[in-house]
Amino acid sequence: MTAEAVSGQGGIRLLSPGQQPAWAYGLLHDRPETTLLWLTRGQGKITLGGVRRGLGTHSAVLIPPRRLFALDLGPQSLALILHAPGGDESAFPDAPVHLRVRDALAQAELTSVLESIQRELSRGRPHLDEALAAYVRLAAVWLRRQRQEGISDAPDESAAQRLSEAYAGSVVAGYRCVAGPGAMAAGLGVTGTHLTRACRASCGRSAQRILSERKLHEAQRLLLDRETPVATIAAALGFASPAYFTRFIRKQTGRTPSELRAGTGQAARPVGRSVSLRRR
Repeated sequence: MTAEAVSGQGGIRLLSPGQQPAWAYGLLHDRPETTLLWLTRGQGKITLGGVRRGLGTHSAVLIPPRRLFALDLGPQSLALILHAPGGDESAFPDAPVHLRVRDALAQAELTSVLESIQRELSRGRPHLDEALAAYVRLAAVWLRRQRQEGISDAPDESAAQRLSEAYAGSVVAGYRCVAGPGAMAAGLGVTGTHLTRACRASCGRSAQRILSERKLHEAQRLLLDRETPVATIAAALGFASPAYFTRFIRKQTGRTPSELRAGTGQAARPVGRSVSLRRR
């Protein structure tokens, strides 16, 4: 049973991180839909909203729409990622949730819901979207129940983490603009040096690196469409010229935009190798 499938109309997707290009989840980015990560074996790290935290076996992480995040999963990890359109129909919480699920029954419940989504997506039976919506809502109910039972892992945040989170929000809103970290720092009422210090302490990245990763992720996503001119992509991401955009891509990846389009720029370390929720 494949771990990657997409609904025809509802936009619900269930993906295995290891079956995606390394940049797809390994670079900081945000998405328009709700994202639910379920890690059933192994460990790793997640950077969410400008704060990096560890992940262990049976970690569930809810990532609301338009929240900056990146995954770094170990090579032996087993995980699935559910993407579901936002809105009242799914009833997921509006804020990020990080759970370390120790109860065996609770673990089995979420695994069962995701495996049911896998079966629906792989078989494509009538009323597919209705069934998927029901299972996604069950996943949301499971998440709310676990949070109400007090297993949410949410330690107190430091001032540096709060600043890094605020900057992550600024990056989501403005990564397509010409403005750099200095201007964003000024908008947050701090110096660029102070901002970078806070970002490094919170997620191990400089403020510039956070912005560069978001731009690079979007560039690689847009380059998948071979019909879109490189100059158009460069302008959309706030670069002064296609030449400057090409230099940026080469510096970050060692490849030109054309080489990335040809598929020569994807030989990076994968973020996981999971193909199923169950061990073989």
